Amino acid sequence: MDGVLADIESHWLNLYEKDYGVRLGPEIFLNVKESDAFPDKTAVHKYVFTPGFFRTLPVMEGAIEAVKKLAEDYEIYIVSAAMEFPLSLFEKREWLAEHFPFIDWKNIIFCGDKSVIATDYLIDDHCKNLDYCKGTPIMFTAGHNASFDHHVRVNSWSEVLSLMEKEQEKQCALS
Repeated sequence: MDGVLADIESHWLNLYEKDYGVRLGPEIFLNVKESDAFPDKTAVHKYVFTPGFFRTLPVMEGAIEAVKKLAEDYEIYIVSAAMEFPLSLFEKREWLAEHFPFIDWKNIIFCGDKSVIATDYLIDDHCKNLDYCKGTPIMFTAGHNASFDHHVRVNSWSEVLSLMEKEQEKQCALS
């Protein structure tokens, strides 16, 4: 969810500017863990434990339309490793209800470890989740994963749609 459906990087940058008066660019996330990106190394930890943080995340550009389109041909599940941040459970559920009301509550999975999830495709921004994917892992570009190249990469939701169209064409050709 975070970094794929929700634009967590821009949220952190906006909060940091508000709190510290310093506008940083997305390049601070390149090839570093999110928690190491800011000059104040406690900022990310502080934000993810602040009430309202997950509820106010901006939606990733094109995500709503793309997920609606994919739902025409695929059964969509939203999987989020939400257990580490207790406030995130309710806030993420409310966020999804607002922005993705067409996803049934039965198709929302909050867990601690995504390796237990068996799906045909997993779109994620973290290798720690993609490396154990039982289906086809798809890496959604984020600053922290810029140097990784061992998964199919998409840079936007329009690229996700293009990739999945090609996947469908391959499946049809095999049938």
